[in-house]
Amino acid sequence: MKRRAGEREKSMKKKKLLEELGKDRLPYMTPVDADFHQLWKSRYSKLIFRKSDTVPEELHQMVQEAFLTLREHDCFFQDLVRIKGKDFVTPVSRILIGNPGYTYKYLNTRLFTVPWPTVGYDIKYCSPQIHDVCKALIRLNDYLHIEAVKALQNLVETKEINDTTVIDGEQNFATSLAEKESISKDESSCCVQADNYISLKNRTSYNMTLLNYMDPLQMLYLKQEPYFGMGDMAVSWHHDENLVERSTVAVYSYSCEGSAMAESDEEILKGRDPAVWHVGLKVAWDIETPGLAMPLHQGDCYLMLDDLNMTHQHCVLAGFSPRFSSTHRVADCSRGTLEYIFGQCELALQNLQTDLDSVALSLKSLETAVIKQVEEIHNEVEFEWLRQFWFQGKRYLKCTDWWLKPIAKLEEFWRKMEIMTSLVLSEFRKEERIEEQRAKTIRCFLLVLTERQRLRKEWTARCQSEAAESLPEDRKPECHPLWTDDECNMSLPYDLEEVIADLQNLVQWVE
Repeated sequence: MKRRAGEREKSMKKKKLLEELGKDRLPYMTPVDADFHQLWKSRYSKLIFRKSDTVPEELHQMVQEAFLTLREHDCFFQDLVRIKGKDFVTPVSRILIGNPGYTYKYLNTRLFTVPWPTVGYDIKYCSPQIHDVCKALIRLNDYLHIEAVKALQNLVETKEINDTTVIDGEQNFATSLAEKESISKDESSCCVQADNYISLKNRTSYNMTLLNYMDPLQMLYLKQEPYFGMGDMAVSWHHDENLVERSTVAVYSYSCEGSAMAESDEEILKGRDPAVWHVGLKVAWDIETPGLAMPLHQGDCYLMLDDLNMTHQHCVLAGFSPRFSSTHRVADCSRGTLEYIFGQCELALQNLQTDLDSVALSLKSLETAVIKQVEEIHNEVEFEWLRQFWFQGKRYLKCTDWWLKPIAKLEEFWRKMEIMTSLVLSEFRKEERIEEQRAKTIRCFLLVLTERQRLRKEWTARCQSEAAESLPEDRKPECHPLWTDDECNMSLPYDLEEVIADLQNLVQWVE
């Protein structure tokens, strides 16, 4: 509900902004503009740019080989995302690599990490090459973490509060973090004054990287940037979702410059070179401040520090050549790890007990709050984990089978929760006379079941959508769990319409 309200608000803001603009376009700057560095310094100073020659050559080689290996093994996947109630296949292909058991959710789609090598975890990769890929990306992750800590320390030392003093204005747009003279801290004005080193470290402890790949020449259509006239967009204007607040996002970019990187046929009078990839930035929902378009070449990196991802929006502007990127982030995994969801399952199953003599199952409590909590966890396991995982087909098996065991364990817990739901129904049906307090419990139970029925219909439709059917066979969504009424190993039907109708009748007797 909250997400739908957010989408409506964003849509209204975009509509209002475009109405204010009419046929006009807002101004934007690139490094060829005289005032580019002044604009960067004054309004975009929490964007830190590092040219490729500042990154160790050995790291470049490892990471770029990793990108090419993933492409060779067909490990980049177009995601099936949901926007305003409709399913779309993303123009960019992606893969998520990171901490074992972590996930990342964007646009109603949960991605599951291909785990990188981690002490204490037995991870079997499909080939030695995939192992080397994950090893290279954790090396890049460690490097970008160190660079981001330096940048945030610099932010503190320069009293950064209103995007004023991080960039030193050099005409090349690589920012020196180490050579700036230390400025004494002003405790009253520094926006990150209370942060100590540990806090800075936590805001840069990347737990995953979302890798992206796109070949613009293979795309039938790319959206045009609507506000500034910046040209083809690979990724539209957005804030990155589900991140730890004020955490840094770090991006390594690699465009395959070569024969496809010919000069544009058009004479470029002003604006960005359409042959070159750029990252675009703008102040969110602002029509006064010019936008920024930063060229991206092989091995360039950039950091979005502190609250930049909250106060500004960014997009990716397509060039002519294929491009890879590795976007390292501190994802908010408070509800997105195996540890979390297994903990939820354990909490729910505490209400299930087994009779030692008859081995019959029963519920410990029929209190409204307990039933509500268990059934909400039931929904969470089914729709945030099981259906999300199988919705992405068999893509993860191209890299590792690591997720199959924990997903099977989650399904085992979910089946027990299906039994718990049937036990609640049995208890309600036993009662000849429904008291008001019990009616209150049934109403609460009905709300959760109605939501379950709605979501099952939605997920079934998503798996059969035109967008889903357009995907390759091994990437088509699988509607799972799914069963028929004839399957005796399930305690309840897949379609809950009759169950819901029976409960509604029980409640009506009281009313």
